[in-house]
Formats: sequence, C-alpha cells, structure tokens
Amino acid sequence: MGAASEQDEPCASLILLYVTAPDEQAAQHLAERIVGERLAACVNIFPAMSSVYQWKGTIETAQEAVMIVKTNAAMAPAARQWIEQNHPYETPCILALPIDEDASSRAFQDWVNGEISPSQKCE
Repeated sequence: MGAASEQDEPCASLILLYVTAPDEQAAQHLAERIVGERLAACVNIFPAMSSVYQWKGTIETAQEAVMIVKTNAAMAPAARQWIEQNHPYETPCILALPIDEDASSRAFQDWVNGEISPSQKCE
C-alpha cells in the first residue's frame, strides 16, 4: 500500500451555509448573486418554512425561505461577509456546517471546488 497522492484529496473542504431569507424572491436574488460572484457553486432554496423565534424580547413567527449555500472552507468567510452586507435582515441567520469528506461524493466535492475556483484543477 502506497501513500495517497495529493490528487486523491479534494481541493478544499466543503462547507454548507444554512441561511434564512424573508421570502423566496429575496432568497433567489441573494442566490443568483452569490453564485455569480463565485462565492458558492450552488444554492438550494426551500421556498417556505415557518419560524418561531425571540426578537428583542418578543416571540415572533414568520414565513421564511431557507437557502443551503454550497461553498468551500476557503470561500466560506467571504460568502458569509457578502451575505451579511447584502441581506435584508438586520441579523441574518448564517450557520456554517462542515461536510464529512469521506462520506460525501468526491466527484461532487471536486465540482463545487472547480466552480468556485475554475483555474484550480481538483481531478
């Protein structure tokens, strides 16, 4: 058994950013810009969910959209910062979730990395 080569490793660890938006239209607008800026390879949008939360001492309920932003560890901080600067909420929900590389599709990881950094070869 030989040592694994660098080619056997994905380019960068993937991160999913869980982000909420006030509605599907806002989520679509954010998603198109995030992907267009190459801060993420893909954004999934779940158009409707109910949220119950504390806000400034009051229990609130709202209908929101959920975004799952597929990015990598190298770009996640820039993606988070971009979302914070362009999101309509005063305090947007942005949670970074790491991915188990061994249990995830290598081809998909390479695709995400390639879309974010097209000049970097992951194969």
